[in-house]
Amino acid sequence: MSNFVAEWQDWHTRREQALADPYGWLALVSLDWLDETPRTYGNLPGVWWQDQDAAYVDPQGADLVYEGKPVTGVQRFELVNSGPGTQVIAGDVEIEVTRRSGYLIRAHDPKAKALQDFRGVPSYEPSPEWVLQGRYEPFDEPRPTTVGAVVEGLSHVYTAPGIVRFEYDGKEHTLTAFNGRTGGLTILFTDATSGVTTYAANREVSIPDIAEDGTVVLDFTRALNLPCAFTEFATCPLPPAGNNLPFAVEAGEKIPY
Repeated sequence: MSNFVAEWQDWHTRREQALADPYGWLALVSLDWLDETPRTYGNLPGVWWQDQDAAYVDPQGADLVYEGKPVTGVQRFELVNSGPGTQVIAGDVEIEVTRRSGYLIRAHDPKAKALQDFRGVPSYEPSPEWVLQGRYEPFDEPRPTTVGAVVEGLSHVYTAPGIVRFEYDGKEHTLTAFNGRTGGLTILFTDATSGVTTYAANREVSIPDIAEDGTVVLDFTRALNLPCAFTEFATCPLPPAGNNLPFAVEAGEKIPY
């Protein structure tokens, strides 16, 4: 038990350190959707716009840096929808360019109030009873799966390679799994605590490894809030249909302070 708690506390500490990154989610101070008209946005330098394929910035004399080099003319960004973004540096501000159906830009400022006020993430006390064994069942072919988002009118399309079955309190439950960011699986879910003690829209639990026989471990003590729980400038996905657990998962992160 002591080793379990110590390992969880080490993980939780590293999680809070990551959230306190000066250019992380808590540093977001703006979000702007681009359109086909070149224009400025707030106090951000340069003129920005998009077309059907890419986003663009014209620095117009501003000091912008992209991939370590000064931006001296129009810079084009062609990104994968719902994939990772890219960054343009403007002094001590980092401008994230990303694609969520259309293109958007977000400013990360290390002086952001949310970052300065951050004092950790409240969580349930870790208990081994919330580390459950399940079984991964891959689909014959990965399925593109469209899910809603916390931003009204926006949707995300992810690849679902299969499902995870597990038992809790004598009953079987099934969750659709997405590909993990660095391998393994990621599961977005809600449960009976959602909107009560945990963030209403979603949480996620990662499955880093899949055994040869399909056995997986669902460690709900490490269930995370998505960025939208911390900032209004995130476009997080909602869980896919069916990933609403009918019982209270009293484990993992709670509603942020």
